[in-house]
Amino acid sequence: MEFILEKEDKECRARTGKLITDHGVIETPIFMPVGTAATVKGVHQKELKDVINAQIILGNTYHLYLRPGLDVLNAAGGLHKFNNWNGPILTDSGGYQVYSLADMRKIKEEGVKFQSHIDGSRLFFTPENVMETQRKIGADIIMAFDECTPYPCEYNYAKRSMHMTHRWLKRCKDAFDASEPLYGYDQTLFPIVQGSTFKDLRRQSAEEIAKYGEVGNAIGGLSVGEPAEEMYEMTEVVTEILPKDKARYLMGVGTPANILECIALGIDMFDCVMPTRNARNGMLFTGEGFINIKNAKWKDDFSPIDANSTAETSREHSKAYLRHLVISNELLGSQIASIHNLAFYLYLTKEARKHIIAGDFYAWKKEMVKKVTNRL
Repeated sequence: MEFILEKEDKECRARTGKLITDHGVIETPIFMPVGTAATVKGVHQKELKDVINAQIILGNTYHLYLRPGLDVLNAAGGLHKFNNWNGPILTDSGGYQVYSLADMRKIKEEGVKFQSHIDGSRLFFTPENVMETQRKIGADIIMAFDECTPYPCEYNYAKRSMHMTHRWLKRCKDAFDASEPLYGYDQTLFPIVQGSTFKDLRRQSAEEIAKYGEVGNAIGGLSVGEPAEEMYEMTEVVTEILPKDKARYLMGVGTPANILECIALGIDMFDCVMPTRNARNGMLFTGEGFINIKNAKWKDDFSPIDANSTAETSREHSKAYLRHLVISNELLGSQIASIHNLAFYLYLTKEARKHIIAGDFYAWKKEMVKKVTNRL
């Protein structure tokens, strides 16, 4: 796997690049739809490719480990063959579940003990077996096992957690290097920067993981409840240190405005459940602002959902029709809304790339941030 830095903006840290994988080339900046359990909720793989124009999707190690299980995935020939997605796949290591399942886990130096949210069975994740699990899932990009600290977080806890994440990274790297891909294509390990919202810890962590020289590095532990300005501040601190010739992935971010601001800070890759989760609740993102389609004002609005959308379904169907589907809890409503939001996110990162190449990204970004934060 290889990352090629193409162009850097003159007014900010925004840049374009290409991440070359055995399952295809990813043009950055890029948004990655989240497919937690081998599916992006409500969206067919054909729609992901042909309508949304996704270049890479995510899977979640914890959820895939539980269902369908490693035996099934291994027998299928890996996740690509199991879900019939031929593009690149990135898997979260399960570190986020260390954060999100706080009442069902216990963290030790050796690893993390979980209780399954499905049946209460006991699980034990270690850096070593998480590497083995992601090898078997068959991800192109494998994330290191880390602890995602909560917000707010005491300094001493954040410091201890960061150092443990670094020790876990060493164990991940050793286990990864001692194993081989199972399905005939290359896999790459991305380390993760931690340190909560403390600048000195973020600098230490960025410096430590940069030493590994991996193709890409991730920034974790943000978008967990902290104000947006703190997220931007921590991102800026870290991108000052992470090497320019490596891909930078900001995990779990975020709103359209968050993505635009963080592209300006030098981030290449994003993921978030927001486009699909919010879609299922009737919130739509557009280039002119966001819409709550459940509002009565759209009841007899027969104009297109979004005449400028890259998704044909958003140009063909009316706001009134989508509102009816969503209010009626029809599955098609969630599908149309999810396709719409994901298509918009991919459109937004593609446009950002165009403007970085054209040399006018910063001015365009400032205007787009104003627009996408409007309530329509």
